[in-house]
Amino acid sequence: MALIIDGKKISKDIKDELKEKVAKLKQEGKTAALAVIQVGEDPASSVYVNNKKKACEYIGIESLSFHFPETITEEELLDKIKELNEDEKVNGILVQLPLPKHIDEDKVIKTITPEKDVDGFHPQSVGALSIGQKGFVSCTPAGVIQLLKRSGIEIAGKECVVIGRSNIVGKPMALLLLRENGTVTIAHSKTANLKEVAKRADILVVAVGKPKMIDSSYVKEGAVVIDVGIHRNAENKLCGDVDYDDVIDHVSAITPVPGGVGPMTIAMLMSNCVSSIE
Repeated sequence: MALIIDGKKISKDIKDELKEKVAKLKQEGKTAALAVIQVGEDPASSVYVNNKKKACEYIGIESLSFHFPETITEEELLDKIKELNEDEKVNGILVQLPLPKHIDEDKVIKTITPEKDVDGFHPQSVGALSIGQKGFVSCTPAGVIQLLKRSGIEIAGKECVVIGRSNIVGKPMALLLLRENGTVTIAHSKTANLKEVAKRADILVVAVGKPKMIDSSYVKEGAVVIDVGIHRNAENKLCGDVDYDDVIDHVSAITPVPGGVGPMTIAMLMSNCVSSIE
């Protein structure tokens, strides 16, 4: 019987631990505030921003919200970020992506000071991760590591395959698995014999961005499968990059969608915010 890894429960455990930490820090006179910037009216972004506010409230962090119309200029947005960089009350700055076409996301990410880059997207944060130095780690991959560790799944010495090479998930995921002494292969849409490569994995992390692409023909018997994807299918139901029903009988552990990796992203964002006080 496969272990269904419960991201909701694990993320709640993490948030409860952080709540205690924040209460202790408050007694020492240390407080935290997270500034969240949203541009435009993207419905998915609004849901995420709202979830972040709720999580801040739950663990006792102040959340500051800045919502700008889609017509804001790049310069105005960068000025706001610079102002928040200087604001001593603010520990973390997060700009909700995607941004409108006329704004350069790369420029926006680079403008956030690395000490407040709780999303872990700044080139300095990514560089620190790649050479094993301290810095904020991208929240989704950090959440995957916690899911594995807190489910008693050993990473050291395991054959790990990451399908996907994005800067936000694929690349940092590979670096984190390597940091935990996994033997890591990064695969992607141009990988020759992708099925054979995926089938070598003891731990298969799928962040490919295609609904239900990975079926049992990609999965080694008894593997652990982590599904980072989230989509809506034709019936408007949430599904992942993995064909869950097809794969479930072949695995030793798997994350469901929803309720697997998703809740962990916000828990790790909160964890980064708390580290920024410490």
